[in-house]
Amino acid sequence: MRKIWVSYAENQQLRKRTRARELALLALYQLDLRGDEVLDDIARLISEGTDDPGVRLFARELVDGCRAQRATLDATIAAAADNWAIGRMSSIDRNVLRMAAFELLCCDDIPPKVSINEAVHLAKTYASTQSGAFVNGVLDRILRECAATPDAPDASDG
Repeated sequence: MRKIWVSYAENQQLRKRTRARELALLALYQLDLRGDEVLDDIARLISEGTDDPGVRLFARELVDGCRAQRATLDATIAAAADNWAIGRMSSIDRNVLRMAAFELLCCDDIPPKVSINEAVHLAKTYASTQSGAFVNGVLDRILRECAATPDAPDASDG
């Protein structure tokens, strides 16, 4: 039987991860604009953004993972975004895509639909309503290509 509701505790955990993604997006945006010179500011931004250690930890994992895998993430995004070079994308769209692609490729504990829905929400909230459709299309293609590639992480696992 498929679960159609989430418990209060699960809902709180989802909200915490949403907050962590927002903080990570702000950090990635700063890194994208100003480079590694803002690393100390990033640590402060995350710690001042919440008093929840779990939120801080997840935000930091997203930022560190995106930084470490940036070349791979950018290549994956560029391959999935027909006629869109990474540099032509808005900084918000680019970093939402990096973060969600990182989750799809490297975070087996997060269901792909959650990563995509959260990314679409962030794009609509912080960029534009059109960004939501763009982000959804690119991430859907990344997910399909991962599922079709035998050596890729199994993005269908939650």
